[in-house]
Amino acid sequence: MSSLNHYVFAVVGVLLVAILIVIVYNYVYLKRAKEATARQKEQNAHLALVLQAGRLRIWKYIPATRQYLIISEEGTMEQRYNPIDFLQFFDREDFETLRTAIFDICDGKKNNAVVMLASNAKDDSFLRHYEVTVSVDRRNSRGHVVSILGIQHDVTEEYRRLEAVNQLLLRYHTVFSSSLIDMVYYDNHGVLRDINDRACKAFGVPNREFVLDNEFLLKNNPFFADVDLESMDNTRSSSIVDFHNFESPIYHLDEFGLKGKKMYYDSTINPIRDAKGNLEGVYMAGRDITEMVVSYHRQKAGAEQLHKVNENIREYISNINYALRISDIRMVNYYPKSFTLELSNNITQSQMKLSQLRCIRLATPRFRRTVSSVLNRMDHLSPYNINVNIETEIRDKKGRPIWLMFNMVPMLDENGKVERYYGMCRDMTDMVEMENRLAVETKKAQETELLKQSFLSNMSYQIRTPLNNVVGFAGLFNAPHDEADEPAFVEQIKTHSNNMLKLVNDIMLLSSLDANMVEYHKDYIDFSAIFANYCQLGWSDANTQVKTIVDNPYDSLVINIDVEQLGKVIEKLCWLSTLHLEQGYSKARCEYRRGELLITIEDNGEGIPEDVMPHMFDRFVQGPDDELYGSGLDLPIVESLVRQMGGTIEVESKQHKGTTIWVAVPCEAATIERRLEENTSNTTENILL
Repeated sequence: MSSLNHYVFAVVGVLLVAILIVIVYNYVYLKRAKEATARQKEQNAHLALVLQAGRLRIWKYIPATRQYLIISEEGTMEQRYNPIDFLQFFDREDFETLRTAIFDICDGKKNNAVVMLASNAKDDSFLRHYEVTVSVDRRNSRGHVVSILGIQHDVTEEYRRLEAVNQLLLRYHTVFSSSLIDMVYYDNHGVLRDINDRACKAFGVPNREFVLDNEFLLKNNPFFADVDLESMDNTRSSSIVDFHNFESPIYHLDEFGLKGKKMYYDSTINPIRDAKGNLEGVYMAGRDITEMVVSYHRQKAGAEQLHKVNENIREYISNINYALRISDIRMVNYYPKSFTLELSNNITQSQMKLSQLRCIRLATPRFRRTVSSVLNRMDHLSPYNINVNIETEIRDKKGRPIWLMFNMVPMLDENGKVERYYGMCRDMTDMVEMENRLAVETKKAQETELLKQSFLSNMSYQIRTPLNNVVGFAGLFNAPHDEADEPAFVEQIKTHSNNMLKLVNDIMLLSSLDANMVEYHKDYIDFSAIFANYCQLGWSDANTQVKTIVDNPYDSLVINIDVEQLGKVIEKLCWLSTLHLEQGYSKARCEYRRGELLITIEDNGEGIPEDVMPHMFDRFVQGPDDELYGSGLDLPIVESLVRQMGGTIEVESKQHKGTTIWVAVPCEAATIERRLEENTSNTTENILL
């Protein structure tokens, strides 16, 4: 019994010791777990502080599940995203670039990569931009990538600052380059760094890059050779530079074409200094006033010459009477008291006296009110000069109505009152006729110049558009791209090349038509056999839902005509008929009537707006949505071809109801065989496939 008690006490003791050990272990474990949790929270707080301070975001990509795990700012896993959901945060094209970089890391092509991403969401109307650094986070025992770490840095503010700097630079270059005065910029060492086009023109610079690459110095500029960079201040000066005095090669006068010349130049020098007064650069603004100075000298010389002429006027007074007798100029006097107009070719003798009624009756009906008004002013003793041109009923030897110009001034008596009007009357018939002709020719020249400028501007734009597309798609071959996209690039290049080639061919043809260089060769041909072929060529690119109809009522129609040029007309009109036609029909018909071949092209498309109809045959005509009708030259080419073949073209169109075009070309028919009565209405129909 005693041994049993000892055994029980031993077991109880062991249990107590075990319980004590468990309690101590739990206490130590819980304490360490608490300390670990505290350290984890502290580390998470440090991580959150770092992420917030650096505007960072951390995420992981798991290749095995193709999922993105975003780590919160507290260091815990925030959420899992599949690629489609994760894409919603970023711009699609940028995200594809990111995925390419991730796949390259997974494939072992690279260990890390830096990608710029733009977000889809806007912040204050400005996209967020991120710089993402991706690298391997963990590999398995076989070296395969298990996860990829992405550190996303918000660089929106830096991007905004860069954008602001770029905008500032753009405004600077815009103002600098488009300035109406010469502008030149030197750095703090006096080296030329920028020069605008006006300055290049003023200084005879043939190549802007030449002066920028060779670092021309301020001290080598003849206008500012004596300027001290360090002590200079804002200065305005007008200089007279004789380039004979600058023979040294450092001035490069031979390259600029200034050698041996003389220039007057007005300029302002503006040094730019920082807050400490250190020189950062020098702006020079100025203009070439050589022409102004030369003009002033010329005017001064003219004034001196005029003074000499005035001194010699007395010598010519004695010849006035002789000049009046042999010229078309007459002396004129009007006396308000007697209402009489006197004309004379001699100072001392009156040649003709006219009453007011006679003066009014001598003027043409449209000028009688003017004559009456002038006489009324003089009757009321107007103190102002009288200057008026009158068309008279009198005819000259050529049968033209004579135009008379009256220039009269009031003559005052000793009391300062108007006594009479004295002046001259001159025959202006030839001058008026010349001015009328000049006005007509000037208007024609202005219209021609305006048309030419508009044509050249539109032509340049239309050629650049497909050319830029060709260059753009060709440049994509040198940029990073998917090889699967290359056939699409090639197809785009072919399409735009063909468009540009067609436009160039149209321009060359139109130029030949304008210069009357297109030759027309008539020959007898069975037009009924080839009419449908030209129509089908024009309809070859039509929509598959468009029904095309050829109405040819002849079995044989042999006519004498230039079928090559007429074929171009038919082909272009059929092509234009289906250009914007999505569904419906386009119908072509030919008929010979009284020495003319009549071709009709009809469709049931959207039609042509009324405000565009008067300009249909102008070049580069656009619709209401700024959409060209074809290349913009097709209808002008058709109109020119038809006109030069001696024919006419008419257009009728109503919006939403269709368009009909008639072309009539004169020709001779050798054979006319119509189809039988029951086949007269037969047509050739084709649904384009």
